Amino acid sequence: MMPDLGPYAFAVLASYAVALALLAAITGWSWYRWRRVRAEMERAERGDG
Repeated sequence: MMPDLGPYAFAVLASYAVALALLAAITGWSWYRWRRVRAEMERAERGDG
């Protein structure tokens, strides 16, 4: 059940949206970096780089 936020509803919901967007961006960046580092490590183990 959601409490009545009155005049602060937009600010609170916008804050939640921004927080979720930042979490998604950080997660995506971390996943992208993990894939890149993994590929570099595999190349180094094979001796290609």
